[in-house]
Amino acid sequence: MAKVKAARERMMQAKTVEKGLLIVHTGAGKGKSTAAFGLLLRALGHGMRAGVVQFVKGAWATGERAFLERFPDLVTFRAMGEGFTWETQDRERDIAAARAAWEAAKAMIADPSYRLVVLDELNIVLRYGTLPLDEVLQALKARPPGLHLVVTGRNAPPELIAEADLVTEMTLVKHPFREGVKAQKGIEF
Repeated sequence: MAKVKAARERMMQAKTVEKGLLIVHTGAGKGKSTAAFGLLLRALGHGMRAGVVQFVKGAWATGERAFLERFPDLVTFRAMGEGFTWETQDRERDIAAARAAWEAAKAMIADPSYRLVVLDELNIVLRYGTLPLDEVLQALKARPPGLHLVVTGRNAPPELIAEADLVTEMTLVKHPFREGVKAQKGIEF
């Protein structure tokens, strides 16, 4: 174990870069937003100010929103979506909602008081083309050096994955929804 410890210490000495990370949680499995909110709680535990923009889930009464809105001095929570596109059936309305959410996200990204910003379900609006990918990538690349960004949602574009510092793909192994179990309060929302 002494050799392992010495090797580990040598490896850690080479890790000197400190910067804001672009983190992407994607994949068909459950847990992308859940993981992002876990990071947000960790950041809050270190006294970091955080922001959340939800691009799709705005119409839902989620547990994370109900909880985090109790801490307005630490967290800005903007639930701006209107639900999934198959619910609205109005592409222009979806584009307008995505644009409004993106404007809120850009304001948070530009605000130096934020240390972490969660862009929940941004990948969904990128997949459906309700926001231009090039514009989003340009803003993410130009973020302040110490800002951590977390992007969630299925089907992350390859260009976003290439730009990210950390990418996790959630894999679906088993889900109760496939067995007829509805979404559960406290678990899915």
